[in-house]
Amino acid sequence: MSSLVLDAEALYADLLRGMRQQLAACSQPPRLVGVASGGAWLAQRLQKDLGLAEDIGILSSSMHRDDFSQRGLASSGQTVLPFDVNGAHLIVVDDVLYTGRTIRAVLNELFDYGRPASVRLMVLVDRGGRELPVQADLAVARVSLPASQTLELARTDDGRFRFRLQDTQTPA
Repeated sequence: MSSLVLDAEALYADLLRGMRQQLAACSQPPRLVGVASGGAWLAQRLQKDLGLAEDIGILSSSMHRDDFSQRGLASSGQTVLPFDVNGAHLIVVDDVLYTGRTIRAVLNELFDYGRPASVRLMVLVDRGGRELPVQADLAVARVSLPASQTLELARTDDGRFRFRLQDTQTPA
């Protein structure tokens, strides 16, 4: 197991600062949309900490994944968009950007609901390893991990964030 230590709460504080800067530069306030599940947790907390009155959206990648036949529906929650996406300025929030396949899937899901004016992507961690031409507008941290490890956001009972780093390969 790697000795990588990422402080999810400190990274969240940096994301919050970055979001405040983004909002200050916008002529029209964007709507927050979190990728289920880690991104949705981040969007919910950002909504509260930024004092945004509007409900956030949640995007599921399940129906548009290129590995749907292997993963099925169990890996993600359902899409909930309590606002019209047509013409809206959106900020999609996710915990970890890796291959780009989840973001491709959630963008396909998003466009099933309409055509936004703009979409920006904000992530806590960009771990590289891209397989598709996807890039975050804001990535708070960049790390390099072997493909045999997963990094995901977890949430404690009191709402604090932490990261889970796991080896995906079983020893021979």
